[in-house]
Amino acid sequence: MTSAPTAPPKLQLETRHTQVLKRSPSERKALKIRLPEMLLQERLMRKFGDLMRVNIEHSLHWQDQTLPIYSLTLGNIQKDKPTLLLTAGMHGIERIGSQVLIAWLQSLCERLRWDNALKTSLQNIQLVVMPILNPVGMYNNTRSNGNHVDLNRNAPIDAEDSVPLLGGGHRLSGVLPWYRGKKGTLMEAENLALERLIQRQITTHPLAIVLDLHSGFGSRDRLWFPYAYRRKAIGNISSYMALKLLWERSFPHHTYIFEPQSQQYLSHGDVWDYFYQQAKPSACNFMPLTLEMGSWAWVKKRPQQLFNLAGLFNPQASHRQARVLRRHMQLLDFLIAASQNPHSWLPDQHQKNLLEQTANSIWYS
Repeated sequence: MTSAPTAPPKLQLETRHTQVLKRSPSERKALKIRLPEMLLQERLMRKFGDLMRVNIEHSLHWQDQTLPIYSLTLGNIQKDKPTLLLTAGMHGIERIGSQVLIAWLQSLCERLRWDNALKTSLQNIQLVVMPILNPVGMYNNTRSNGNHVDLNRNAPIDAEDSVPLLGGGHRLSGVLPWYRGKKGTLMEAENLALERLIQRQITTHPLAIVLDLHSGFGSRDRLWFPYAYRRKAIGNISSYMALKLLWERSFPHHTYIFEPQSQQYLSHGDVWDYFYQQAKPSACNFMPLTLEMGSWAWVKKRPQQLFNLAGLFNPQASHRQARVLRRHMQLLDFLIAASQNPHSWLPDQHQKNLLEQTANSIWYS
């Protein structure tokens, strides 16, 4: 006599939920024009509120609008579980990153309604998603935030060698792009909110993989990892090499370039360099990655985008945008699987030595 199949366990989430903001018709109308990604995100949070914990990490007030920085948590929040943090929209003009993340999250939540295997697998991981880190910049369609500061040049860390003029970060004036902010001041409120979340909810776990979505460099999609401020290997370089090899074995026909950012250029104030250094005293294996979508390919296929600032960072043709929204779903699903199964690929001490030698020969020789 066979026993009845057991139901998959329910997602273990905190019972506390922050209510999604209620907006007036005039606010929604303005957001529909200036920041439709925020409306999509809030609609998703309302629809799937039973699957996630919603928290407002910080609220910004801009032109009669309240623009919150939301974090959405799914899966198992117990501190012995690995965690995956997905972020986008650090540069407001790079809207495609937020669009990719919101589209993927909607697909994930729809599957959680019927896919019992996915529900069960999420018991092995905490998933945290922050689709819009710089809502004022996205509202204004600018790279910087409301204080004209580039959030990814804003951390208190200086490059050890020369950086590209302006593009590597500077303190001249907020009128110019890539402005770091005044020396000796605190990081911007958006970065402080991200730092609080990382300290509270990410580096308290044994393994924390981060993927921050960007666009605007090159014609190839790149997976960058720290450091951006020095041309030396990061402390857990063996873990990055193991993740790279796992990805390439699993998806041998991928087209991403996997490399340290320093292979391309150095920069001041990189927040992921800073957060990595802050995490080092903990027992967490903290692994930030940046997906830099190769937007130059979109411009090459549609040269008229050169005359539109947003066109330098985002696909403008609808069919190309839909293709980009699909393109990175496999990568995001892979990162969930890799986070859930760290013992299958994280190296032991002997493997670490071999992987470090391999990394040095490829990237740092």
